[in-house]
Amino acid sequence: MANNETITIRPLDIKKTTIRIVGDSPLIVHAWSEKAKRMMLEAQQGKSKGKKKEAKNPADDFVQSFYWISGKPEYPEDASEQEIMDAFDAAVDSGARFGFPVGAIKQTAQAAAYRLGWVKNQMGLRGAFFIETGSDGLVEIKSESRPEMREDMVRVGMGTADIRYRGQFANWYIDLPISYNASSDFALDAIVNALNAGGYVCGIGEWRPEKDGVCGRFHVASTT
Repeated sequence: MANNETITIRPLDIKKTTIRIVGDSPLIVHAWSEKAKRMMLEAQQGKSKGKKKEAKNPADDFVQSFYWISGKPEYPEDASEQEIMDAFDAAVDSGARFGFPVGAIKQTAQAAAYRLGWVKNQMGLRGAFFIETGSDGLVEIKSESRPEMREDMVRVGMGTADIRYRGQFANWYIDLPISYNASSDFALDAIVNALNAGGYVCGIGEWRPEKDGVCGRFHVASTT
């Protein structure tokens, strides 16, 4: 028997806007390099036992730490540090574009709103808004200056020390293309405030406030 019940679908009032976040402290990026992913897979497959540890190449670590949208330089595996840095400089001069994962930015807003007591749980904001992006899941980092190499001492595993070489952006900003349901409890003002709080309470990138650091802090500068 056919079901003749009439169902009314409640309309969603989907709006789109662009929110600009502006950095208040340097942004440190640390993407997983293809080499790191390969070494992890080999370790899990038991293929790395007895292998000699590769010598650290600070220039290569630096280049691989970026989330490249376009223009990533190519160079041979045995390239010298100077050759790698020359390739990086040439890529930047040619208009290379760098990105940052949208998921990390959205998580910052969710965590801050929860910690400040604005929502009962982080689930409440997950479906409230979306940062529009392509298949790479990145939004573009824009900066008035060239990215720089940063050298940091870090603790890994059982207190083992390591030196990390990563990219750092100063004077940065990101334009976030946002879609949201204007008829929900989390309308635009709530989303803007959650993002703004996220920039202060949590931050993004490496050595951010959420990880006992000071980098990656930001504020909402404008909405269009």
